[in-house]
Amino acid sequence: MGIEVRPLTGNEIAAALDDLAALRITVFAAYPYLYDGDAAYEADYLTEYAAAPDAVLVAAFDGARIVGAATAAPMMHQKAEFRRPFEARGIEVARLFYFGESVLLPEYRGHGIGHAFFDQREAQAVRCGANAACFAAVVRADDHPAKPQDYSPLDAFWARRGYAVVPDLTTELAWKEHGDEAERVNLMQYWMRQW
Repeated sequence: MGIEVRPLTGNEIAAALDDLAALRITVFAAYPYLYDGDAAYEADYLTEYAAAPDAVLVAAFDGARIVGAATAAPMMHQKAEFRRPFEARGIEVARLFYFGESVLLPEYRGHGIGHAFFDQREAQAVRCGANAACFAAVVRADDHPAKPQDYSPLDAFWARRGYAVVPDLTTELAWKEHGDEAERVNLMQYWMRQW
C-alpha cells in the first residue's frame, strides 16, 4: 500500500496534533468506543501524552496524510486511574509500559499496520528497560444495541501478539458517547504481555 509507519519526534508531534486529534475522534466514534470526541480535549490529551518522558507516538502515513496512530509511554508517567489497579495488585509499574490508543482508518486495516504499531511501541518499551507492556480495552455487553452484526473484536489479534487478559485487572474511564448529554463511566479490561 505504500504506507510509512514511523515514530514522530519533536516538532513533528506538534505539527501533527490536529490530524491526530481528528483521527482519534473518527476511529473512536465507532463501536465499541462510541466516543463523541472534542478536538480541543484531544489536542490537550495528545500534547500531554507526547510530553511524558520516554513516550512514543507512532504514525502511519499515506503520503503526507496521517491515516493511523499509536501511543506508548511508561506506566509510571500515566494518570493515577491507569496506575492504581497495578499498584493495588503489587505489580511493579516502574518497568511496565502502557500502550494508549492504536487507531487506524478502516480502509487501511488488514495490511500489517497494526503489527507495525505494536512492533515500534514494544521496541520503545525495551529500549526504556520495560519488561512488560499493557493496554486497556473497553468492555461491552455481547448484546449491546450499538454492536454491528459484522463486528469482529481484536482479541485474537492481541493474543497472537502475546497479550492476554489479566483476570480482575480493570479500571474505569468516563467519556461522552454519541447521543448522551454527559459522560458515562466505562469499564476497561487490561491486557498484558511480559518478556
